[in-house]
Amino acid sequence: MYTQELVTRLYKKMSLIRRFELRLAEIYHTDVIKSPIHLSVGQEAIAVGICDPLEKNDIVSNTYRCHATYIAKGGDLNEMMAELYGKATGCAGGKAGSMHLVDMKNGIMGASAVVGTTIPVATGYALAMQKETVKTNHQRVTVAIFGDGATEEGCFYESINFAALHQLPIIFICENNRLAIHTPLEKRWATERLCERIATYGIETHKLDNDDVFNLRDTVAKAAAQIRHHQSGPIFIECATYRWLEHVGPRDDHSDHYRDLDEYRRWKENDQIMRLAKMLDSNVVTRLENEITAEIQAAEEFAENSPYPAVEELYKNVYAS
Repeated sequence: MYTQELVTRLYKKMSLIRRFELRLAEIYHTDVIKSPIHLSVGQEAIAVGICDPLEKNDIVSNTYRCHATYIAKGGDLNEMMAELYGKATGCAGGKAGSMHLVDMKNGIMGASAVVGTTIPVATGYALAMQKETVKTNHQRVTVAIFGDGATEEGCFYESINFAALHQLPIIFICENNRLAIHTPLEKRWATERLCERIATYGIETHKLDNDDVFNLRDTVAKAAAQIRHHQSGPIFIECATYRWLEHVGPRDDHSDHYRDLDEYRRWKENDQIMRLAKMLDSNVVTRLENEITAEIQAAEEFAENSPYPAVEELYKNVYAS
């Protein structure tokens, strides 16, 4: 049903994300990483399924848990590692760290540490893209990615209302791990019918109950095609997912008793990386893993050998010129 080329590409991206983040978890205690890290271990299929069907000049906006989407959209791995190290060669000059990754040459809008704040920025970008189409005759797509907690912010509802009103070329995607840091969804929402709430704005919605990477990719590909051909305004997709590690940091926090260990086991049993590995020849998997090892090692060496920002950088970008 799916070509070996597609399976290979998706597998490598997901495995690269996981192994890169697990390497961060290993070195985090050494203090070479200069900012907190929010890892996406277990959620890789969401980022890869979203980004694979997008064009290079489509735009994704992100949350502070942005490593996975940065890598999935084609962000520069060396610049990412250097940013985590606080080095001048980082994607934001070493000033931003893990929660503010950006790579506009690959369509990655700057992430934000404040919940929900990238949603209106992405909506504004979609408005600019809509107006740009008059000149270019090609519709680019904006994708706003956020967690379930962000849907509780006022700016989320302001943004979807504005996007629906103006029929903007934007896909809103909720990575729903049901946690919003440490509070289970059933303690926060009177009803879980999020898509039903969004549909009242006249927005097409899709609810995906698992992280099947092919299903998500197909859903995003169809949504993007509809928008490019001006057959739809904004589209909303809710994606069920599960983070394996703590909210911020590299620790396994299931002993903290705010979530169910059995649920964790169920998600691990359906791990998309393991699923796709079984669809590939073992020699192909070995080759891909060797390539990933080399890429991560190269990124570490690049970061280690890069200089820290010069003192003068403290005074740049403080005031508008």
